[in-house]
Amino acid sequence: MSPPAQHDPEALLARWRQDCTATDEGDDPLTADKHSAVTAPFGQTWPGRGPALPQVSHADEIAGQYARAFLAQKPRARLGLVAASRGADALATVGWMGPLNYNNDTATFAAVVRDWEDRFGVRVVGVGFSTLHLSVAAPPTRIEEALAVAAEHFAFCPDNIWQSSHPDLASYAKELIDLNCWEF
Repeated sequence: MSPPAQHDPEALLARWRQDCTATDEGDDPLTADKHSAVTAPFGQTWPGRGPALPQVSHADEIAGQYARAFLAQKPRARLGLVAASRGADALATVGWMGPLNYNNDTATFAAVVRDWEDRFGVRVVGVGFSTLHLSVAAPPTRIEEALAVAAEHFAFCPDNIWQSSHPDLASYAKELIDLNCWEF
């Protein structure tokens, strides 16, 4: 595992986005249209990271509220303590293998979560075999912000769109407005 601080979150998201929307020469022409429809309004172009939103001083309080709600839904969940300087780094420290089908270096995902800690007041609240649960102290409040965040989520975890009831980023983005938890 590499150190999370070694990775540029913007470059990672751009590369992952490109990987998720790329079509090969032999692909069915409808595949490119399908990718563009799902990722509208951006299509195959990486729009860049969304803007940092105004931080709130109570990110840890929001995380505590979400953790209590999470435990109420999943009473068999277990507490884990990890020696890490920040919650995102715990993903790499424990060698979380959730995104193994995309990349086997968890530190790359931890680097993006670190960036979200800084920009949105995100805190790691729960980690499962292939799931990640984050509290969000400064979620997007407007559709323009939410679309940018949805583009990041698609690059980070395309399954949030591909394996959900959301037909596209715009539909997914609407649910992100004022949402204090992100689940992957």
